[in-house]
Amino acid sequence: MRRCCIIYNEPQQGALADELDVLDQVAHIEQHLLELGISVYRKGITAQFMSEIAELVKEKPDFVFNLVESINNKGELIYFVPALLNLNSIPYSGNSLEAIFLTSNKTICSKTMKNAGINNPQSYLPSQIKLLKPGRKYIVKPIWEDGSLGITDKSVFECKPGFEEKFKGLDDSHWFIEDFIDGREFNISVLAGKDGPEVLPPAEIVFINYDANRPKIIDFKAKWEMESFEYINTVREFPGNKLNNQLVSNLRKAALSCWNLFDLKGYARVDVRTDSNDNVFVIDINGNPCISPDGGYIAATREAGYPFTIVLQRIIDDLN
Repeated sequence: MRRCCIIYNEPQQGALADELDVLDQVAHIEQHLLELGISVYRKGITAQFMSEIAELVKEKPDFVFNLVESINNKGELIYFVPALLNLNSIPYSGNSLEAIFLTSNKTICSKTMKNAGINNPQSYLPSQIKLLKPGRKYIVKPIWEDGSLGITDKSVFECKPGFEEKFKGLDDSHWFIEDFIDGREFNISVLAGKDGPEVLPPAEIVFINYDANRPKIIDFKAKWEMESFEYINTVREFPGNKLNNQLVSNLRKAALSCWNLFDLKGYARVDVRTDSNDNVFVIDINGNPCISPDGGYIAATREAGYPFTIVLQRIIDDLN
C-alpha cells in the first residue's frame, strides 16, 4: 500500500477563515485518498519547517500531498517547502518549486506572461506612480499574498489629485499596481490528464446588487466573510453555452498558454477578466488553488462530471 503524507500550513492561534480553510482541504483529501487505498497521515508545517521537513525525510512516505499555501500566513515563503522536497527527492503533488515561485510572485509572473505574449494588465510599482494616467482606474495588490489577502473595496482607485496618499508606507517589494479591467471575471480550472491538461468548464463570478460606487472585485470580504454584503452578493456561475464560442476559445487558450508557459502540473486555476470587447486579461495564476469541497476548483470538477477520487488520481499521476 502506498503511503502519503499530507502537509499543510498549520494555522496560527486566532487564525481567520482564509488560514483555517486548509484544514477542510486536508480532511477532504484524506478521506478520498483512503478510498483510493492509500495510507495517509498529516503533518502541519510552521516556521520550524526546516526541522519538520527533516523529520518527513526520515519517515520516508511514498509521496507528499502538498497543501502548504504559506508559512505563518506569509505567502512570500510558499516556495521554501517544495524547494526542500526537491532537495530531498521526495515526490510531491501539485506544482513544482519553479512554477510556484514564478506564479506566486505576481510581478515576475506578469513580466513572464508579457514576454510570452499572454495578455495581462499593465503593472507598475509604487515608486512608479508618476506613470499612472489621470482619470484611469487602477487596483493595488500585494505581490505575494493569495486568497484576496490585502485586497479591499478601497484597493481600486482613480488616478486623480490626492491619490498618492494611498501609497504611503507601501514598498516595491510587497505591493504593485495594475490597470483595472472593469468588466467580467472568470475562473478557469485546469486538470492534468494522460492526454495532457484538460480545461474544465469556465466559472463566471457574478456581482449582484453592486452599484457604480462599489468595484466589482473579489476582495477579502467577498471571499471569506460570510455575513458581509460582498460575500452574499458575489456568486459563482457556470454559464456554459450562454458564452459565445469565441470567448470560450479565448478563455481556453489563455489557460492552456499559462499552463504550458509555467510548465504547470497536477492542477491549477487561471483567473481572468474581460473588457467590453471580450478581450481576455490574465490577472492571476494559482498554482495551488483551494480544493476544499466548497471551493471553486472542485465546483469546476463537479461541473465537468468528475468524482473527487478521479481528480485526486489524476493529480497523483502527475507528481513532481
